[in-house]
Amino acid sequence: MAIPHVDVRAQYAPLLDEVKERIAAVLDSGRFVLGPEVAAFEEEAAAYLGVGEAVGVANGTDALVLVLEGLGLGPGDEVVCPAFTFFATAEAISRIGAAPVFCDIDPVTLNLDPADASERVTTRTKAVLAVHLFGRPVPLDGLPAGIPLVEDAAQAFGATLGGVRAGAHGAAATFSFFPTKNLFGLGDGGLVATSDGALADRVRMLRFHGSRDKERFEAVGLNSRLDEVQAAPLRLFLGHVDGWNGARREAAARYAELGLGELVELPEDEPGHVYHMYVVRSPERDRIAAALREAEIGCAAYYTTPLHLQPVYSSLGYVRGSLPETERAGRETLALPLWAGISSDQQEQVVAAIRSAVGVKARA
Repeated sequence: MAIPHVDVRAQYAPLLDEVKERIAAVLDSGRFVLGPEVAAFEEEAAAYLGVGEAVGVANGTDALVLVLEGLGLGPGDEVVCPAFTFFATAEAISRIGAAPVFCDIDPVTLNLDPADASERVTTRTKAVLAVHLFGRPVPLDGLPAGIPLVEDAAQAFGATLGGVRAGAHGAAATFSFFPTKNLFGLGDGGLVATSDGALADRVRMLRFHGSRDKERFEAVGLNSRLDEVQAAPLRLFLGHVDGWNGARREAAARYAELGLGELVELPEDEPGHVYHMYVVRSPERDRIAAALREAEIGCAAYYTTPLHLQPVYSSLGYVRGSLPETERAGRETLALPLWAGISSDQQEQVVAAIRSAVGVKARA
C-alpha cells in the first residue's frame, strides 16, 4: 500500500538504536523469563496507570482469562459484554466455562451501552466486561452496581475517563501489547492491572501453572509470562506513549480540518480518547473501502460479523436483529489510516480518495 492502514515501524524507527541496545543487554544477561526487566516494567506500568499492581503476561487474551479465573468465575456464571469487539473478549469468558451475555452498543461511542448492559443482568451475572473500543473509554455511569467491572483496555493504553486512566476504574483491567496497539511490543505481550492485592497475587500464581514456587501447585493455571525481551522495549516505549497518543489526537483533528466530516460520520472526540483506530461511519462503507484500496490506501472494516452472530455462539439463541446498533456498526464502520507520525499529505490523499468515492466536490 502507498499509504498503509497502520505504520508501526514509523513509530519505533527513531528509537531503534536504543531498542537494540536494550535487547542486547537482555541477551548479555542470559535472563529471559520473569527477570528484572519484567519486574521493573510491572512497577512502572502500575505507576503510570494509577493502580496498585500490574502483572505481565504472555498476551491480552491470557490476561482476560487470568482475571476472570482470578475473580473465581466459572461454569454456570454469566458475564455481560459487548458483541462489537474482537473475539478474544468473549473467548476468554467461554474459556473458563462461563457464558457471555451480549449487549448492544451506543451508536456514538461504539462502546457498550450501560443501560442495555444493566438490563441483561441476572442472578447468574458475576461480572461486566467493558471494552474501551478503538481508544475511547466506556462511559461507566449507569453500569449496574455491586457487580465486578473488568476493563478490557487492550485498545486504550493511556486513555482517560474523568482524569483517571482506563484500567484504573474497575476490579481489574487487561491490556494487550500487540504491535498495532497504542503501547506496543515487538511481538505478543499483555498486562493485568488491579489495585486488589489478593487478585494480583492470584493472577501471578495462575500465570505460572498455578504455582508460586514450582514445587507446590494450587490450581490448574497457564504458562503465560511476559518475557524479558518484550519488557525491555516496553519500558522504553512507555516513556513515549503519551507523546504518541498526542500525535494520534492531532492526526484525528486534522482529518476533521480537511473536511472529512462532509463525507462520512466522524468519531466523536473527547479529551481522553487516544484513537487506537480512527473509525468513521457511512452507509456507503464498502464503496469507500473499495475506492481506498484502488488508490493503494489501507483501511479495515472491523467486526463485520459481530460476536452474537458468530457460528460458535449460535447456541446462545441470538438472531440477526437481536442487537441492532451493533449490527449497523458492523455494516457502516471503517478504520482509516492513522498512527503517530502520519503526515498531513498522507491524510489529504485519504480524504481526496473518499471525496472521489462519494462524489462530493472538493472545497473551493
